Amino acid sequence: MTDKDVQQTDERAYGPGPWWADLGTWGAVGLIAFGGLGAAWVFFRLPGTPEELGAGYYQAAKVVAIGLVLVGSTLVGRRRAQGGGAATEGATDKAESR
Repeated sequence: MTDKDVQQTDERAYGPGPWWADLGTWGAVGLIAFGGLGAAWVFFRLPGTPEELGAGYYQAAKVVAIGLVLVGSTLVGRRRAQGGGAATEGATDKAESR
């Protein structure tokens, strides 16, 4: 191989993930609480509230939605890691009885 040849590998270099990717369960719960606090802030029209209240509620709802997706994903991942739960147990019981 000469200096001008390029060795190719199957590895792909991905950039950093989104900012919420490594928050975990408690970070997601914090996002839900922070979004709720933001919605309350808009409801009481405290300083810094946008003139269009819908925009403030929209921003708070986005934060809550990200938190809910993270909590759901974490809980589903933990359930799968524990062995699947009742849904897979019922399927294996039916398959064994045949």
